[in-house]
Amino acid sequence: MSAGDRGGYDWEMTSSEPNGATFRCSDAARDRDDPFVATAPPARCWLLVEHPGPWGHQALGDAGYAPEVLDAIDAFCRARGARFQLIRRPRMRGEPPADRGRFAVVDTTPGAESVRWGRVDSPDGLPAALADVEAVTTPSPEPVYLVCAHGRHDACCAMRGRPVAAELATAYPERTWETTHTGGDRFAANVVLLPHGLVLGRVPATEAVAVVERYAAGEVDTVWVRGRSFLTPPAQAAQHHARLALHESHVDALRVLGVEAREDGATAVRLDGGPERGALTVVVRERWVSSPTPLTCSAGRAASMRVFDLVDLAPEIGTPAGVPVTGVVG
Repeated sequence: MSAGDRGGYDWEMTSSEPNGATFRCSDAARDRDDPFVATAPPARCWLLVEHPGPWGHQALGDAGYAPEVLDAIDAFCRARGARFQLIRRPRMRGEPPADRGRFAVVDTTPGAESVRWGRVDSPDGLPAALADVEAVTTPSPEPVYLVCAHGRHDACCAMRGRPVAAELATAYPERTWETTHTGGDRFAANVVLLPHGLVLGRVPATEAVAVVERYAAGEVDTVWVRGRSFLTPPAQAAQHHARLALHESHVDALRVLGVEAREDGATAVRLDGGPERGALTVVVRERWVSSPTPLTCSAGRAASMRVFDLVDLAPEIGTPAGVPVTGVVG
């Protein structure tokens, strides 16, 4: 499906038009060169529910579910620290929608990542399924690739997301889903790689297949990584800076051992550098930056964005000799 093929569904998009010109938040963010490190939405778990659309502005509230279904989903997400997403298969213009009642529960806990798929006859079956989810779902070894294509939430998600979803669906149709809002509209196209909960931004359609293939091989490219959803923003930032400093691309590397908020406003994050490096301490500091334009297509006014500066990155005492890690002051 080409960028110009709108797929025949759910293409209505939000927009704002300051000064009479169509404003696109992803274009503005690229012009500003907005950093997207440490912007992955927090989620220990992801709850994915198939819904062919059209999708409303609010994924859950506009899904047309009965109140008891909404209550069950809300209770499940609160109990598990889960993020709710509607999903659907990418399709060509004129192709009928498909809804086979599939749902998935994805645990992103480092070292215990898992994907479990289930099926219900209708959304009304979700409360019973979620009440005994391990019993009614089956583990899957296959990764899941989500691409935000939620045009009614933000125009950029559809315009930039759908071409990426189409490319991935051509190469990996069983792994690829379009999904609702994942946060960070201005970083479209946004891709979520599960079960690790890696959230990527500004992924071009021309690079999408290579990106997921590298992930399937156990590696990540820091060029696209916004963060890992299981981690807090400071931990996401610390892991990112350590990856850059150590040229570390393995998905499971640099596990977070601890996070300490300091009185000076900085955050110290301990990382497991592995048997050769030992433990590392990365110190980052939060800072807010004003934006001259809105951060989303529909915001209507300018806002501020959070960034994390690297203050220090150093091995702990006792780190094996010869490890190429030095303090970095920013």
